[in-house]
Amino acid sequence: MLAIDFIEEAGFDTIETESADAAVRILEARTDIRIVFTDIDMPGSLDGMKLAACVHDRWPPIEIILTSGHNFPSAETLPERALFFPKPYDTAKVIEAMEAFIA
Repeated sequence: MLAIDFIEEAGFDTIETESADAAVRILEARTDIRIVFTDIDMPGSLDGMKLAACVHDRWPPIEIILTSGHNFPSAETLPERALFFPKPYDTAKVIEAMEAFIA
């Protein structure tokens, strides 16, 4: 919930899902999503890393930001252009990255 709050306070519209599977269903139904911000530790058949790979493969224009307090992927394991912020992350830096993505 904290992520939703600071992202909305920065002026972005958000869609929250309960799982990576639900996120894929939303992405299949909508064409206006520009950034996916996900935790690596997501419930469902996909974790955040698999969701990021799926987004990169199926919707290449969508930017990806991943976070985790438990898993710390190397740059080589992230999809191209994806960013990773370890928890606790600096919310200002996340917003700065999001703003750069849509600039």
